[in-house]
Amino acid sequence: MSAPLKIPKMLKPEYDSLIRDNVVSRIAFFGKDHPYIAPFLYVFDEKNLYFLSTRYGKKMELFSQNPAVSVEIENVAPDMSAYKFVTLLGKLSEVTDDERKRAVKRHFVQLISDKKISENSLYALGHSPTESPEKIIGEDRTMVWKLVDVKEIVALKNG
Repeated sequence: MSAPLKIPKMLKPEYDSLIRDNVVSRIAFFGKDHPYIAPFLYVFDEKNLYFLSTRYGKKMELFSQNPAVSVEIENVAPDMSAYKFVTLLGKLSEVTDDERKRAVKRHFVQLISDKKISENSLYALGHSPTESPEKIIGEDRTMVWKLVDVKEIVALKNG
């Protein structure tokens, strides 16, 4: 019997490109009995990942209990002929500096514009689709989280 083939690893430039080219991640939080996974839009400044979180919901309870998370970003062809993913194990930290929060929120507004993301995405950010995305910057409906203390990165592709 032959040994199973391992999925090839990606190098840093490859997984940075994957992160740069996508907009949705999944974050796994520590739940009491099971992990809790939720999708999040993110921005990447070539060094750090940032997320916006509404100030309510299960994620807030779990974040306050334990900020350790797994963040997953993927690109998968519908027929699985091509796939790649990166998982980052670290912690979420709330950005509290007002100037930095505004800068990150500006990145989100630019992302929504540049990638032509549906106005329906504003629901996930605590805003109505009828509102201007610019309100994200001026109003404090969301927390800004930064992924810090990354302990491990697993980045794989199908060749």
